[in-house]
Amino acid sequence: MELLVASAIGIMTAAGLYLLLRLRTFPVILGISLLTYAVNVFLFASGRLTVGVPPVLRDDISAYADPLPQALVLTAIVISFGMTAVVVMIGLGAFLGSNDDHVDDQPGDTQ
Repeated sequence: MELLVASAIGIMTAAGLYLLLRLRTFPVILGISLLTYAVNVFLFASGRLTVGVPPVLRDDISAYADPLPQALVLTAIVISFGMTAVVVMIGLGAFLGSNDDHVDDQPGDTQ
């Protein structure tokens, strides 16, 4: 199971970096989203991958899942959703202002 999760993190990171290197706005936004998903899975996996154990330690239970990575991932999901909305609005404003969605355009560029 650890190999599957590590492979998924690596694939999402590689795809996110590839999309970040594109010169269009929409692939860059997708690349940032993929990188945040990879970081979220990494944070979640850092709390030991266990199946069928409760997140809180009780008297009759000896094994439990660490609740801190779960809380961190939940917070990161909310923050990444908000930041994705902000970046989409900035990209949309830049596209509507210049009729072009290239990331590396200079303000005075006319082609």
